[in-house]
Amino acid sequence: MHNFRSPGDALRWAELVELLHGRIEALAEVFAARVLEIPEYAEKQVGSGDLEVTARETFRRLVDGLRGHKQREGSGQEAGAEPETESLLGFAGDLGAKRARAGIPPEALISAVRLDFSIIWECLLEIADVEDAALLASRVDRVWRVVDEFATRTHTSYLTERVRMAQEESSIRREFIARLFNQSSPSAETVNQVAAALGVDPAAHFGLVAASGGAAVNLRKTATGLGSGQYRTRFFVHEFGGNTYAFWPLPPHREATRPAVPPALGGILCGYIPDVAGLRALPAAARTAEILASLLQPSDAGPLSAEAAWARLAKQQLDDAGLDLLTDLDAALSVCRGGERDRLEETVRSFLATGSITVTAQRLFCHRNTILNRISRFQELTGVDLAVPAQAARVVVAWA
Repeated sequence: MHNFRSPGDALRWAELVELLHGRIEALAEVFAARVLEIPEYAEKQVGSGDLEVTARETFRRLVDGLRGHKQREGSGQEAGAEPETESLLGFAGDLGAKRARAGIPPEALISAVRLDFSIIWECLLEIADVEDAALLASRVDRVWRVVDEFATRTHTSYLTERVRMAQEESSIRREFIARLFNQSSPSAETVNQVAAALGVDPAAHFGLVAASGGAAVNLRKTATGLGSGQYRTRFFVHEFGGNTYAFWPLPPHREATRPAVPPALGGILCGYIPDVAGLRALPAAARTAEILASLLQPSDAGPLSAEAAWARLAKQQLDDAGLDLLTDLDAALSVCRGGERDRLEETVRSFLATGSITVTAQRLFCHRNTILNRISRFQELTGVDLAVPAQAARVVVAWA
């Protein structure tokens, strides 16, 4: 039976490793040819010159690693890390980061690294004699461990670099978004810079929402997840002054109807601007969305648009200007007794919502003459003729 631990085997293995070292150029050429069969490498995301240089350095360190992996006397365990191993792993770390920055997909990187073992082993079979068969069988695990250590460190470094790149990219995006939102009227240069950083068309249309308080937490969590690829478009998030804003590019060819809020945001209480024309308009739209968010009421179940809340917006603006329409209306109706006010208000609200005497009568289970009489009584008390849009609008705003 062959003795795998004989001094003669150790000497012969050293000879084979030296022969292998002399064929590094050939190993690199074989690798460069085979790696181009991997589509991502064939597309020259990595230059051929860089491939050849990297392959030579990789095989030189791998072969040095085979030489440096010495076994402890009387055991099958490896000795502590040799200088050659440290050099190999350091090179693997640099290579993994480099391939991450080159944009090589992880699957392609793994496929390329796996070539190392087969190429080295094929070369060993070529240079070995028939009598070396048992020796090679005893050393296959050693070769595999050296290559596996290299592959593992390369992949780990690759993933670490990808995380760092993602963090940098996210930080850069946040910086440019903040620059855009901090200007009331962004310059064309700023808009173009932000568009380039976000990878969007500066003239594209966007949807935008804003939330505060607990709703802001939900919005940030949901929009961040959507921006990571769970939705078919990109979402961007900006936070300032206790508010969270999220915006996303709308499809370039939209239907005639206004864009709908993305389903994932449907249950979040926020102000909603369905269509913002261009990046430059986003800061002003954000302020409007912020105002809409402040007008949310307990009865609201999701995003509030200006179209749905125009009366609330108008009421706030009038209140800020010192014009309190509700107080005047309440005073005019204060003379009502015995539930008359409730009946009048119910009738007027239904009529303002439908614009139809007939539909209002059907909804309230009344005769149309009863509805007409109540509207006439409302006009008598308040002086508001609901048939005149400008006057009816005053009531709609007052009761918003």
